[in-house]
This record gives sequence, structure tokens and C-alpha cells, in this order.
Amino acid sequence: MGSRGTRPRGGKLPTLEEVAARAGVGRGTASRVINGSPRVSAPTRAAVEAAVAELGYVPNRAARALAANRADAIALVVPEPEERFFAEPYFSDIVRGVGEALADSGMQLLLTFAGGARERRRLAQYLAAHRADGALLVSVRADDPLPELLTQLGIPTVVSGPRSASEPLPAVDSDNTEGARTAVAHLLSRGRRTIATITGRLEVYGAACRLDGYRQALTEAGHAPDERLTAVADFTEEGGRRAMRELLTRRPDLDAVFAASDVMAAGARQTLRAAGRRIPDDVALIGFDDSAIARHMDPPLTSVRQPIEEMGRAMTRVVLSEIAVRSVVAVAGPGEGEPRQIVLPTELVVRASS
Repeated sequence: MGSRGTRPRGGKLPTLEEVAARAGVGRGTASRVINGSPRVSAPTRAAVEAAVAELGYVPNRAARALAANRADAIALVVPEPEERFFAEPYFSDIVRGVGEALADSGMQLLLTFAGGARERRRLAQYLAAHRADGALLVSVRADDPLPELLTQLGIPTVVSGPRSASEPLPAVDSDNTEGARTAVAHLLSRGRRTIATITGRLEVYGAACRLDGYRQALTEAGHAPDERLTAVADFTEEGGRRAMRELLTRRPDLDAVFAASDVMAAGARQTLRAAGRRIPDDVALIGFDDSAIARHMDPPLTSVRQPIEEMGRAMTRVVLSEIAVRSVVAVAGPGEGEPRQIVLPTELVVRASS
């Protein structure tokens, strides 16, 4: 052992045994102090903490997590193919928010794709081995088996966007209905009367809510929704192009389009330009997300801003709270607690496209 106030010779990291010897206590007592146990006296705690500081001891996180039956990791699960994850700004913003919220928690972030049955099976095996303490599910469809699977495994889980109005799991979402309603009301206020919409997959609850908001705005203004003005797509650019072609074929007299994502709006813009329609002179265009795509389009895209990074932060806070509650319940027994449903406000950002 090195002299007092220095690390051991040879460049080796100090061990728990060396900390215990320096403090004049047993290894178990030193371990309790380092792990924050209250079952030690103040003088003993001070002696161990002094030894830790003098030796430069760094606790082994893996060993501590194993002893506490924890992985010190959160899984961010995306039930989509990798190419869609990297193509949509929504996902990168969620990851940024999650990462910020985890920064001071000591937890690691595990990014996992589960776009097919094989990936789901592999994920189930991974999580069943207690490789993560909690899971964040992004872009979950109504029929996706993943949430139930994670519930059966006993893993605290939070979803980004509920699967239905009666979502049993904690969920964080933006106000999709009001965001869409505000967007269409804006188009109506600009004198547009034949307003089409390009929706996402309607088995995604958020996409269905955006369609509801579109219909609400029309109804409130005394316009009966026309199904020929609704085209269902899949949140991709190609989907936006295809849906726009369908809409122009059905209703060539349309004068505005509300797309349920900026990515689909970008696809719609390409089709409109190819058809010789000027934006916004002939057709006004609005997207949803207020991503970088909206700001860089020509003309810049009016879009519904949802606080995506804050959604990621909120999801993380909720799952960390769920993990803490489970830990307390395991020690003290069950208490009261209801799944939390958090809905964050949206904001219409008006630009030149409308």
C-alpha cells in the first residue's frame, strides 16, 4: 500500500479491501458506507469516506448494480426499422431529451430496435435477464405486443404516446388533437376552404388524434369533413408523396393540406411542385413536429411544434420515478400509485407555406 494520501504503487486502482484497511473497519462495513446504508455510525462513515478520498477509490458500478439486483440502465425501445429511426428528426430529439434527463442519474441509455418478431424475441430475452431497470417505448402501435411483454417481465415501462384513450401504462404525449385543430383553424382563417389532410397510420393513437383535430376544426367552422380529402400514409416522405398524388386525383380543387408530420409534408411538397401547384399561392401546406425539415424547406413550412425533447425528459423522469417506487415497494410493501398520463401543449409556428 502506498503512503498516506497517495494511490497504491504500480498504478493499480485501490480496492475495497484497501479502503477498509485504511479506515480500520471490516470490508462489509466499508461496503455499507459506500452504498449509502444508514446502518453505520457517523465516525465510521467519516473514516471510510476519508479513506475513499485519500486512496482515490472508485466504486465498481457493475458490482454494485449486481449486488442491488439492478442494471443501472434504461432501454429506449423503438419498434421501427433502423432506417426510419435515422430518417425522422422526431427520434433524435427524443433521444436527446432522454439523454439529458439521464445525465445526472448514473444510468446508462441502451438504444434498441424492435421492428420485427425476431428483434422482439431477442429484446425479451435480453430484458428477462435484467439487463435494464426500465424501458421507454417510442412510436408504439395499438396492436404492438411489446408493452404487455414488458409488463409481464415486471419492467417499469413508459410509452411515448398512449396506444388508446385508456392506456394503462404511464405515458407522455403532446396534445395532438389540439395541435391539429389549431393548424386547420389557421388555414380556415386564411380563407382556405378545401382543406385536405395526410394522416399517419391510424392504428397509432397520436395519428388518430390528429385526424380528430382536423375534423373538429372543420366541423366548428361549419364544414362537413369530406373523406375524399383524407389520405392515410405512414409518416414517411414517400408516403407523403403518394398520399398527395391520391388527393390531387380525388380533389384537384384542394387549396390546402395539413400533413400529420413534417416528413410527410416534405413529400407532399414534392408532388405539389411536380403538379405545377405553387405553395402557398395555390395550395397552403402545414406539417407537424416543427423539425429542422420545416425550417429548411422552400418555402419554410408552417408546423405544429410539439416539445419532443421535453417529452423525452418527461418520459425519463417518470420511468426513474417508477423504478424508485418499485424499490420502495419491494422493501416496504405496496402503496398507492396510479400510472401517470402527461400531455404537453403544442404551438403553431407560422411560416411562409401557409
